[in-house]
Amino acid sequence: NYQANLNQDQIMLRNNATIETCDLSNCIEFIKDQLYFALLHQKVKSTPDRHCFCIDEELSYENFYADFGPLNLAMFYRFCCKLNKKLKSCALAKKTIVFYTCGDRKKQANAAYLIGSYAVMHLQKTPEEAYSLLVSQNASYLPFRDASFGACMFNLNILDCLLAVHKALQFGWLDFSKFNVEEYEHYERAENGDFNWIIPGKFLAFSGPHPKSKIENGYPLHAPEAYFPYFRKHNITTIIRLNKKMYDAKRFTDMGFKHHDLFFVDGSTPNDAIVTKFLNICENADGGIAVHCKAGLGRTGTLIGCYMMKHFRLTAAEAIAWIRICRPGSHTEEEEEECGGLTQGDKLRALKSKRQSRASTGSIS
Repeated sequence: NYQANLNQDQIMLRNNATIETCDLSNCIEFIKDQLYFALLHQKVKSTPDRHCFCIDEELSYENFYADFGPLNLAMFYRFCCKLNKKLKSCALAKKTIVFYTCGDRKKQANAAYLIGSYAVMHLQKTPEEAYSLLVSQNASYLPFRDASFGACMFNLNILDCLLAVHKALQFGWLDFSKFNVEEYEHYERAENGDFNWIIPGKFLAFSGPHPKSKIENGYPLHAPEAYFPYFRKHNITTIIRLNKKMYDAKRFTDMGFKHHDLFFVDGSTPNDAIVTKFLNICENADGGIAVHCKAGLGRTGTLIGCYMMKHFRLTAAEAIAWIRICRPGSHTEEEEEECGGLTQGDKLRALKSKRQSRASTGSIS
């Protein structure tokens, strides 16, 4: 036991150790003589001519199951703000800036996604150019996986994420000058509505309403009426339900909203008739469209993705990447799995509540 504890202490010391310098020849240059990215094994100290920083602990993905990224829109925003501030700082004007990660391969993938997306957004790099830089030092990165409970059947690569960010910029979905990070972080929480805009003004993905607002198995459930003020304020006119009926649609329609039911089984593929009906509804809707299934992740993301592929010519991987950046956990692949009466949607909602178990910050408004 003594030897085991000693070995563990040595591992902890090694992981927390700080080396004095970072060899720039092993770093990836994003701005000549100014900005570098490094994959390291240990923390590094800044020097008189070099400023080093790391976000491995500061920006951390909250997983549902075995998923680990990509980091969400708010974290990408915070990273961009941090890096822009450093690049514009008079105190750092004569210093080389090194953004590094010394975490595991999951942390490396998220760090690479952040700096690559930054290059696409702020350095006018194409996704291919940014990705080429990321792999230029023979680096390889873990692909992102879905939030389902089984084996992952589809890998989402960093290049897919960079292409998605590029398309989002191109179509105006991503505009940090208009992005309210506090609002995003407020409403993505289960107790505040559990919803995210996928295409601003067009598609909002949210967790399915219940007959009455309550806490069930630790998860906050919201009645249809809880959403009315936000939906009206943001011109959401249409609700599309993809799961079994948990509430009376008249509660929406009596208040002037349009409501449609397009049920298909959790974890399954929607048939052609459902896809066609969904596209027809969305193409003829006057205002924004709020789409939900049980958790607002799997079925919801699938059909919104179909619309994005048809109307904006995104590839499937690009659509999945963008939806996961906006709403982590989206696009699960596992077939419906009944476990004590719980579907995958039930389990994902419970996990989301558990991972957001910090104190409540308010309610939907």
